Amino acid sequence: MIPSNRIERVSLTMKTDPFGTLYIVSTPIGNLADISVRAIETLSQVDCIACEDTRHSKKLLEHYHINSSMIAYHEHSGVRITDKLLAMLARGRDIALVSDSGTPLISDPGYRLVCRARQDGYEVVPIPGSCALIAAISVSGLASDRFSFVGFLPSRSGQRKETLKDIQQSSHTVICYESPYRIKETLRDAVEILGADRNAFIAREMTKMYETYLAGSLGELVEWVTCDIDQQKGEIVLLIGASNEPGEISSEAERILLLMLKEFSVSKAASLTAKITGLEKRTIYKRALDLSDQ
Repeated sequence: MIPSNRIERVSLTMKTDPFGTLYIVSTPIGNLADISVRAIETLSQVDCIACEDTRHSKKLLEHYHINSSMIAYHEHSGVRITDKLLAMLARGRDIALVSDSGTPLISDPGYRLVCRARQDGYEVVPIPGSCALIAAISVSGLASDRFSFVGFLPSRSGQRKETLKDIQQSSHTVICYESPYRIKETLRDAVEILGADRNAFIAREMTKMYETYLAGSLGELVEWVTCDIDQQKGEIVLLIGASNEPGEISSEAERILLLMLKEFSVSKAASLTAKITGLEKRTIYKRALDLSDQ
């Protein structure tokens, strides 16, 4: 850990225009040591820090003796606060945007400010760092060459099941954040829609004192979480592995496949169609076998 009183102060990038810069600063997801020197420098030197929760961010700022002023900016902040921050940029003031933890805008507010700042021509600069979904997949053992992030699943069971149906045939890992108050019900819904044998992974309270990692099938995870109430506490990242069952293909993909089958073998037709459509080859190949038998 970098001693908070040993940080060498350096200047932010020299400006070439009179306007302020909006810095998107990643902060720790738990352990306060997981922050870059550049992030500390940026937070120390900006004119204002826009925080999701000023009370939460105050702990980090006090730990590193950062005295920059703060302003609350969260999902309930209206246009007035956004306009106020943009006016500061217009006057040449630098602003840092932080969330309660991790990288801002990842299932956090802030996109409206970034969108407006870019539309108005202000410079927006990322200060990279911690991100819960990236940390989770890096230790999950699930396929990480392709994955999708769906944020928080719907809180209502019916809507949640519909979302799970959308990923039923996913050929890559799917990542979501989940509330500790819903994780048990979400896992039960996942077992119902995706099957008890689907591979999954839970990362809980990462980088904190009680961090826990659970790897297994959805059926095993729901049993573990149900039996241990401690697994229903804290911040949770849920990862669902790729489907082992080939799915259906669209009518357009089937039209392309039929054209390919007229010219090539089943294997070659499936390979070419997969490249054209971006669909998984095994899904295309299964349908090609069905069509060739007709």
